[in-house]
Amino acid sequence: MARLQSGFWSGGTSDKEVLHMAKKGKALLMVGLAALVMGAGAAGFAGQALRPMPSGPTKYVRFETAASHALIFHDLEQQGVVRDGRAARVYARLKGAPQPIAPGTYRVAPGMTVDEIIVALRKPVQRMVRIPEGHWISRVAERLEKEGVCGAAEYIALANQPELFEGMVDFPLPKDSLEGYLYPDTYDLPPLISAKDVVARQLKAFERKAWPMLKDAKDPHRVLTIASMVELEAALDKDRPIIAGVIENRIKKGMTLDIDATVLYAEGKWRVLGPGQVRKVKSPYNTYLNRGLPPGPIGSPSAASIKGAMNPASHPWLFYVARPDRSHTFTSTYAEHKAAIVRNRAEFKKQEAE
Repeated sequence: MARLQSGFWSGGTSDKEVLHMAKKGKALLMVGLAALVMGAGAAGFAGQALRPMPSGPTKYVRFETAASHALIFHDLEQQGVVRDGRAARVYARLKGAPQPIAPGTYRVAPGMTVDEIIVALRKPVQRMVRIPEGHWISRVAERLEKEGVCGAAEYIALANQPELFEGMVDFPLPKDSLEGYLYPDTYDLPPLISAKDVVARQLKAFERKAWPMLKDAKDPHRVLTIASMVELEAALDKDRPIIAGVIENRIKKGMTLDIDATVLYAEGKWRVLGPGQVRKVKSPYNTYLNRGLPPGPIGSPSAASIKGAMNPASHPWLFYVARPDRSHTFTSTYAEHKAAIVRNRAEFKKQEAE
């Protein structure tokens, strides 16, 4: 099945149907062969049929199985990449272009000559796609769709069905969602790879890079949940175990965690929260309204955040506030915390004025 990306899927004509049409047009194909091999007038006709289309945006065509010239050039004609699919197929045969085309994803565009298309069909394309640390499932989905990798809705649906991936990896999957388990990394992906394959690759990367750190934990899911919050709170690696320690200290004292990132996750938006907005979002993930940890991770943490959550620093601190250099000031009492806020705001204003 061929898939073309330009806002649509390619037509559903099967290989057998195209070959049947080709047999019915055998006489025309023979004329095409003669046109390409003999006679100036006929050659002119063939030249018109093979003339490139006006230039247009790049399209990606993907074959799940090996595909014949009949299938691919028919689809490329339907989508406006070649002017005459039959003429292009005959030309490719005369040029000795290999077929069938190997499974994979290929880059083509209106305006390419048939020779250029033949070259493009020799090597599947790949693209490097970065999944940032801290992104939650819906944000990753948006990024993948924007990059032309897979559909956002399909990715989200699959990421919320862990049972579909049982047996693919050798660590226990959560029951309701793969949030936190889809490892953030740079992936070498073909355009229009299936969403299920993307999720599977992320899970396998998690198994290789994150699970070795988590497997000996008493409760790996709990550690991953803390790590996901640390990821969005800490900018510097040195602060990650310290912030993990603050979280543990507040849990022990029965305090709410008051982490803005949990509110953003519950809301499903990445934005700056005002002082009066943090308590308006009613959700079990809102750590201003609920004591203890949220039900699960709020994004995919980095290895550094997982290490920090696995080894929280031992200290008396219960509060922290950011500084202009992206580090944090840590304090033990609310009075000290308020004073630190005033000092750090002054530092920010001074930096802005310089």
